Amino acid sequence: MKSFRIRKGDNVMVITGKDADKNVPRKVLKILRKHDRVLVEKTNMVKRHMRPNPYAQQPGGIIEKEMPIHISNVMVVCPSCHRPTRIGYRYIESEGKRKKVRFCKKCNEVME
Repeated sequence: MKSFRIRKGDNVMVITGKDADKNVPRKVLKILRKHDRVLVEKTNMVKRHMRPNPYAQQPGGIIEKEMPIHISNVMVVCPSCHRPTRIGYRYIESEGKRKKVRFCKKCNEVME
């Protein structure tokens, strides 16, 4: 299984693509590890024509939903310096145990 530095619930900024000009941090909804993609809220919106499903109580019509974008097109936004940044890992000793944590490469703050 692949491991990525981006996690579900992180605030990210889209750096390339059609949503890159909106410099607004968005939340990661899902990570698709098999395809190296992430689902980011209100990003890469498309319209889908849905058939009504009476068993699932779903009405038909045209709906807008998010589609996945490649994980290389997003950068994590640091919660302390509020800028898109790269992520590093370090180990912190606490109560005799080593814990692996992520940190911001710009301001050296722990991101957990």
